[in-house]
Amino acid sequence: MTEPGDRAAGDGAVTIVTQTRVLPGREAEFSLWQKETGAVVAGFPGFIEQSVNPPAPPAQVDWVILQRFTTTQAATAWLNSRERLARVAGIQPALSGSDDVHLVRDGAAGVLPSPVSAVISTRVKPGQEAAYRAWEQRIAAAQSRAPGFQGYRFEPPIPGVQEDWLSILRFDTEEHLQGWFASPERLALLKEADAFTEEFHARVVRTGFEQWFPSPIGSPCTSPPAWKQNMLVVLMLYPVVFLFGLAIGGPVLSDWAQMPFAAALFIGNVASVLILSKLVPWVSRRFSWWLRPGETRAWVHPAGAALVVALYGAMIALFLWL
Repeated sequence: MTEPGDRAAGDGAVTIVTQTRVLPGREAEFSLWQKETGAVVAGFPGFIEQSVNPPAPPAQVDWVILQRFTTTQAATAWLNSRERLARVAGIQPALSGSDDVHLVRDGAAGVLPSPVSAVISTRVKPGQEAAYRAWEQRIAAAQSRAPGFQGYRFEPPIPGVQEDWLSILRFDTEEHLQGWFASPERLALLKEADAFTEEFHARVVRTGFEQWFPSPIGSPCTSPPAWKQNMLVVLMLYPVVFLFGLAIGGPVLSDWAQMPFAAALFIGNVASVLILSKLVPWVSRRFSWWLRPGETRAWVHPAGAALVVALYGAMIALFLWL
């Protein structure tokens, strides 16, 4: 296996993965602070994009911030900048403990934290790096056989930036991830690691619509672009909302049950989300050629978007006729 750390530090884009826990009652303050920080980082050279994922208990209790830069040097410049350090110092009283901050190189086989992932950081005892690498290969082989396993990424330390060894593993469901965490095989391997590790901790991350867009078996576990995910969600959301309102919302909830509009709308939203959890993964598999076409098939991006827009138009025409 080729380790990500064997490449030059500046080879390709990188993502800063920051996980932080906010004190109860300080969430609004942190949300505003993060919005202002996003405006600051947007002006830094090499910045590409940022996504902020609020907690989603019980699976994810931390805030997870992903900041993508063109190079490791650009990401490091932001991490060490006076602007960032001043902002972090200002919000520190609202935080519980210290942040976990890691750099993950884009384009490697593996995943960023989505849709159901664990970010595991490990502090290795000095001089025990070779033993840790050999152990990491054994646990990587073991977890690849676990039910629901979808991908894995391993990142060695980056001197002056990231002192821990970082691994990110992804499963298709929360149940499968927790099943691997509690498995006797993993617990035995962790006991072996006591001899050459000082400490480690893991945090589970769940974000966005990615859980509805599973990677095909055997393919790199990368999430499709957000705009494509949104287009397919709308493609399924529109007919579900329309048909539910036509068949149930109006005649049953409003007319027969005499429900107030707010209550009927809430029930419709709950039903729509439950139905979409089945429909969107189904349609994403039919559009896998568009979601992940590969770098050599750039023409697929506009072609797929045009097809989705045409389907929008066809549904509107059909529902106008109904």
